[in-house]
Amino acid sequence: MTKYERIKRATILLFKLVLPQGIGEPSVYHAVVVIFLEFFAWGLLTTPMLTVLHQTFPQHTFLMNGLIHGVKGLLSFLSAPLIGALSDVWGRKSFLLLTVFFTCAPIPLMKISPWWYFAVISMSGVFAVTFSVIFAYVADITQEHERSTAYGLVSATFAASLVTSPAIGAYLSVTYGDTLVVILATAIALLDICFILVAVPESLPEKMRPASWGAPISWEQADPFSSLRKVGQDSTVLLICITVFLSYLPEAGQYSSFFLYLRQIIGFSSETVAAFIAVVGILSIIAQTVVLGILMRSIGNKNTILLGLGFQILQLAWYGFGSQPWMMWAAGALAAMSSITFPAISAIVSRNADPDQQGVVQGMITGIRGLCNGLGPALYGFVFYLFHVELTDTDGSEKGAKPNMSAIIPGPPFLFGACSVLLSLLVALFIPEHTGPGARPGAYKKHSNGAQSHSHSPQGSGAEGKEPLLEDSSV
Repeated sequence: MTKYERIKRATILLFKLVLPQGIGEPSVYHAVVVIFLEFFAWGLLTTPMLTVLHQTFPQHTFLMNGLIHGVKGLLSFLSAPLIGALSDVWGRKSFLLLTVFFTCAPIPLMKISPWWYFAVISMSGVFAVTFSVIFAYVADITQEHERSTAYGLVSATFAASLVTSPAIGAYLSVTYGDTLVVILATAIALLDICFILVAVPESLPEKMRPASWGAPISWEQADPFSSLRKVGQDSTVLLICITVFLSYLPEAGQYSSFFLYLRQIIGFSSETVAAFIAVVGILSIIAQTVVLGILMRSIGNKNTILLGLGFQILQLAWYGFGSQPWMMWAAGALAAMSSITFPAISAIVSRNADPDQQGVVQGMITGIRGLCNGLGPALYGFVFYLFHVELTDTDGSEKGAKPNMSAIIPGPPFLFGACSVLLSLLVALFIPEHTGPGARPGAYKKHSNGAQSHSHSPQGSGAEGKEPLLEDSSV
């Protein structure tokens, strides 16, 4: 045994000794609680975040917001494949702990030092890939036919965390001040970390991990650009990645600026914005649980993706041309329906990946989303700036600011987003419905590559003929 192997084995044993085994068997509900607590904590900071952002960067606030999230998104893109690959080897629990801890680390700094707060937010992108590890966790413990429903439940939990938290945060901020909101968000983040440490069991069985703990992770597995180059060898993977990029780019930009857009351009009050978030969140929960399951069974995985993209195009176009509050509410209902897209995409990717490659696959998809989280806000802020729609007023009247309808198109970035999603829809049309054995003659074959060259197919008789998506260990 080499020195490297001894160090790595000792590290694994240390993790096992330090981290408790968890409560019960690993389940989707463990993943749901982790996601809910993390994003509930951040949802509380919706109103204080806008205030601190404006006070720290009074000029061109959302351009600076785009820059901050751009750095974070770029770091997320660079680190997601590495974290996904490491979780395939070392297990999910330790990386859930790391991602949640570093993602929530900036929260208490909001009141201590705003400059450090935004600096740490940018740098936290290195570990801000909780969804990558969560989806790999879910893939470990679900069967193929259950996976789309499980992914929908996780995504719906994200929406549920935002149903009440912005309204609660806004109320507490007005009544008791931002300091209490920050303290509460910090406490919830600590609760999430304690829950992972004490209650979450490891989902990755020992038999699914590499046969030799000393087998190193290659640079190709950790290099995001290498991963993107590699997926070009498989047309199906390439189509899925392009679909994710084109559809999530406008969604990321919209999320960074939409609440303030509702207040300044449309004239929503703070209470109406909170109610809007709650209603859309509830509708998203229904869409990602009940509706998603029905659609997956009735029209199939691919058609569900296409339907979700269609709803997203209509929603963005309505946001772009809409000038009345009722139009925003109607478009919000479409936005809830469009939330079925990403769980369906995750399901089609996970269904065609080896069990020991789930972390790598989801890490790559999350990395693309991380890149969009960087580019989207910067792009939206820049387009608003070009069209002289300044999103720098956070002091609008509580009863609603006067709508600014001088422009022919109130929301130019949203129309750009609709065009981007239209391209995504056209690309998604070419994704094959069935990508199982023999369906993709152009797929590359599995390579022997150290510890991850073995197959974990449950049916040994069909293992040799199987050519799953992203099976190559370097991806």
